[in-house]
Formats: sequence, C-alpha cells, structure tokens
Amino acid sequence: MNRKHQFVLSKIVATLGPASSDVEAIGELIQAGARVFRVNFSHGTFDDFDRMLKNVREAAKEEDRFIGVLGDLSGPKIRVGKVVDEGVQLEAGRTVRFVSEAEATQTPGRVDEPVVFSVTQGGFLDDVCEGQRVFLDDGNVRLTCVEQFKTGGAFLECTVEVGGKITTGKGINLPDTDLSLPSLTEWDHKCIDFAVDAGFDFLALSFVRRAEDVKELKHRLRELGARPKCPSTDDPSAGQCFSTFGSDLHSFVPVIAKIEKPQAMEHLDEIVEEADVIMVARGDLGVEMDVAEVPVCQKEIVHTAHHRGKPTIVATQMLQSMIESPVPTRAEATDVANAIFDGADAVMLSGETAVGKYPVETVKTMRRINRKANDHRLERGMEFRQPANIREGKFRTAALAHGVKVISKDLDAKLIVLWSELGGGASYMAQNKLPVPVITFSESTSALRRMSLLYGVVGRKMQRPKSADTFLHAVDDLLLKNDWATRGDPIVVVMGEPIGKAGLTNKILIHHVGEM
Repeated sequence: MNRKHQFVLSKIVATLGPASSDVEAIGELIQAGARVFRVNFSHGTFDDFDRMLKNVREAAKEEDRFIGVLGDLSGPKIRVGKVVDEGVQLEAGRTVRFVSEAEATQTPGRVDEPVVFSVTQGGFLDDVCEGQRVFLDDGNVRLTCVEQFKTGGAFLECTVEVGGKITTGKGINLPDTDLSLPSLTEWDHKCIDFAVDAGFDFLALSFVRRAEDVKELKHRLRELGARPKCPSTDDPSAGQCFSTFGSDLHSFVPVIAKIEKPQAMEHLDEIVEEADVIMVARGDLGVEMDVAEVPVCQKEIVHTAHHRGKPTIVATQMLQSMIESPVPTRAEATDVANAIFDGADAVMLSGETAVGKYPVETVKTMRRINRKANDHRLERGMEFRQPANIREGKFRTAALAHGVKVISKDLDAKLIVLWSELGGGASYMAQNKLPVPVITFSESTSALRRMSLLYGVVGRKMQRPKSADTFLHAVDDLLLKNDWATRGDPIVVVMGEPIGKAGLTNKILIHHVGEM
C-alpha cells in the first residue's frame, strides 16, 4: 500500500451492535479504518455495554492500535409506550390522546373515540400548547395538538394530519415546543457512573438545547473525578487549549455535544464554547426543522466549531443504503465527501455498522471516500482558516503548530512527528488540519485513546525517552520498520526540551529519516 494511504486523516466512528460487537468483527472494522467505536446506551444493558467495551480493548490490543470508545447517552428522548399487538394504524383526521399513566395503547372500537398512547417522559405533556406540531416515527406520522388538559392528570389531545402505523417505542418529536425536561435522565446518570467506572473515553450528550446542559454533565463528571475539580482548568481559554486532550486525569472524559434540536442552533456559540467536541446529529435535527435547512445548519455548526478549535463529527445516514446494499448511492458518497470539505474531523456510521449486512465494506468505503476527499482538498489548496482561539490566544504550542503547517508544506514533509505527553500538543496540530499524518508519541494509554478522534493524529505508545537523540533514533526505527517512511525522507519533529514535560512543547526540528 502507498505510504500516503496507510493513514486516515478524517476519522471514522463506527457504532457497535449485533452485526459488529464481537472481537473478530471489531478487529476487522479497525483494519478497515474505524478509529472510534460508539456504544449507544439507548439499546442494551450494562452487561452488554461492558462486553462491547472489553471486546474493543481486546481487538485494539491485537491490532496494536489506540482506539477510542464513545458512550452515547440517551437523553430525554420521548417515546410512545407499550403498544398492543403489532401496532396501531392511524388515519388522517383521527384523534389521538397522549397520557402518562396508561400501560398500553387503548384502541377504541369507534372511530369517534381517541386512540390513547402512553409516553415514556410524561413531563412534556405540560409543555405542548394548542397548535403545536407532534411528530411520531421520525416525522413519518404528523399530528397537531388541539387541546392540552392539566386537570385530573395532564394529557394532550391531537389530530392526525399525516397517518401511519405506530408501534411500541416510536420516537416523539416536538419541533415547536421548548421542552422543560432535564438534559440528563435517571438512566443517563446511571450510564455516566458506569462509563466513568468502566473507562469509556468519550461521552456524548443527546438533545443539547443550551450550554447549561453541557455544564450539567461536566459538573457530574467532576464529582466522579473524571474532569478537573477547578472549572477554570476545564476551560480551553484558561491556558492550554483542549484541556480535554491534555489532562493528567487517568479517567478524563471529554464531552461531545450532539446538535439535534432547533433550540441548540439558537445557542450554538455558547454550546460550542462549553463542549469539548461537537456532533452534527442530523437524525432528529432533520425531523424537527425543515429538511432543506439541515445542510446549511451542518455547515454553520462545523464552521463555528472549527472557529473555536473544537473537533466535529458529522453523523446520521451517511451511508444508509449500505445497511442492505454492498455499495452506497452516489448521493451518499458525495455527502461524506462534502462533510470532509466542510472541515469535519470525523464522520460517523450508525445502523450501517450496528445492524447492517456489510459493516466492514461500509467502513472501507467511507475510508476510500475520506482519502479521495482529503487528497482533492489538499491538491486544490482548499485551506481552512486558523481557529480564532489560536490566533487570539497566542499560546506557544499553538504558534508552533501554525509554524509546523507552513514548514511541512514548504518542505513537502512526509510526516509530522510529535511527542505529546498528555495530548494537548496533538490537539493543536489537529486544529490546523495539517496536510500529512501526525505520528504522536506518548506513554499515556488514556491520552492516546482520546487522540483517536483528532484529525490526522496517529497515536503510538513509547516510554518517555531520556533525550531528544534517543527519541529521534526510536522514531527512525519505527518509521522504517513500518514502511511509513524511507531513508532520507524529510519529516518535521515537534517536542519539548526537556522532553516529556507536560505543557512544554518548544522545539521544531527538520529531520531526515535515518540520517543521525
């Protein structure tokens, strides 16, 4: 394989599920190009989640890779309760009543009586007002609230505008309603405790509406010892950019804010400032707003995150047809490429790898599209502007990262090599979207796993070298052994002196492989 194509600059996140959760399957996905695995806490038990995590760790060890594991919190997702038999067919004009007490759907014999659905989150019944829309099953079934009742137990009465079949657990979306539900449910709190104890590398927060939702999760993680106790050290503007990736806490858990509510778009700047990573979660976002607005929102979210130096993940239906087909549609391939052109640090697969027939082929396909898109972007000189927090902060490592980008282009460097004790330096390199892979060395396993989401960063474990010369000799040996470079190839080396001191990256070297 061409050395240039051994690495994936834009990372691939793959969701685990029945089609992909054993060690062998995960190993094949890693070989295909997956670098982060998502565990969806909405489906399964803690035994299931623990088994998935352990299987990823075992497969990663066998593949000699540092792979991140992302726990996706369910959030206050509202769903229809238990529905009798095989579901209920709703016809346009039918009256539907939503209640919090019923154990199962009540289907009356007469059409002039309402169909009654129980709901999993009864608190929303107080929030919906007359005239507001109620969507079921990802917007395939659409209703309008005609009356809200608060006496004798709150319930809603709605009229079906667009009919369809409703079965147990179908999602409910409320595009016109500002919900008062808490961002973290009782189940979420149990999942957070489990994830920290088990050693998950990232937590994704669903249905973020405002920055306070992110703060609530970060506060809980501090209580569990998974973030710095002092809030000021948890703020990138306080000094080291991305303390998330540069923390010396063994169980540090970065927070990924999922943008999937219209209200989040109204508070986007504040959410991006507060979160560590941003996910463009196009599923519910596309249900709760006009689908024509979703591409514009995606570009705005990715641009805003890059402006603040935060990694972004674009998710949902990227290669959806590959759940059933061994090849994607042309539109899907273009969608993935456009996410890369926009500046996404990672792209995510959901059902494609969780339940699809072709999980490995799907990851391989996404990897090929990633590579072609990045090659095209670099060949055409499609540069991303330096993030504002780097330009304005005047941090030493940030300035070095910008210098590395210029030097690597002028030198036509084959690779960037970095010693990053805890990951802070690696995050600066990733923010600058360097044109070649950044081989990043550290002796911290947890830091290397967190780096798995960073653009262009390839983590390798190494015992802290005693000197710069020792480090360069070890680097030469590794690059030549793995055929990542040939003797005489120019590379740019970034490190601190003394080497290994956290937060001290102060030196750039132009080095030719094997010429010491």
